[in-house]
Amino acid sequence: MILFPAIDLKQGQCVRLEQGDMARATVFNTDAAAQAAQFAEQGFSHLHIVDLDGAFAGASVNRTAVEAIVGATQAKIQLGGGIRSLQNIEDWLAAGIDRVILGTLAMRAPALVIEACQKFPGRISVGIDARNGFVAVEGWAEATEMRVGELAARFEDAGVAALIYTDIDRDGLLKGVNIEATQKLADSTSIPVIASGGLAGLDDVKALLALADKGSKSATGSGIIGAISGRALYDGRLDAAAVLALDGVE
Repeated sequence: MILFPAIDLKQGQCVRLEQGDMARATVFNTDAAAQAAQFAEQGFSHLHIVDLDGAFAGASVNRTAVEAIVGATQAKIQLGGGIRSLQNIEDWLAAGIDRVILGTLAMRAPALVIEACQKFPGRISVGIDARNGFVAVEGWAEATEMRVGELAARFEDAGVAALIYTDIDRDGLLKGVNIEATQKLADSTSIPVIASGGLAGLDDVKALLALADKGSKSATGSGIIGAISGRALYDGRLDAAAVLALDGVE
């Protein structure tokens, strides 16, 4: 299972929001590239970056900071936030991003997402952000009436590299990953799932790994393949060395 440190960008700075609220942002580092380099030095091989300003604006905003991160580390990077067209996708992949994450676009223009998967195989992930089981879009500001499973089903055979499932109500609050909902999604689809939102410490990572002992599909190659950690890594509740030392975590 891959553990992705999260770098959420607001005005070029690394921040963590509470439940996706831009007014409830804590700045953890004013230098995004330095933060990325620190994660790489700790041993992390992947990074999860979100352009928060871009998610609300509907267009990439923090390009300078993202490019600095790409230049500061050899880690594989997945990026989301404000990516709304094939040209945006192509530009980011050309800039050194390994995978782009499409959230609002997956809801608004699923055909475009499928086209992107065909054009850029293995490099498109779909972000599914949810409150109470229903998908939210436009930087989590707009609720929809579509359930998580319905959105995932749209892309079952499209070639999506991964579904990044975020429980918004837990995000940034250190309440723990919504294991039940994440497992339910993973069991309902053949697309690999990455857990996000609320990861509070080592116990959450162990709980995801423990799914293998219960015989759940979620812990196999086609189930839960990763988890994203933000605030817990920044404030030290999740120790980098300890989590990377767990068998099955990279």
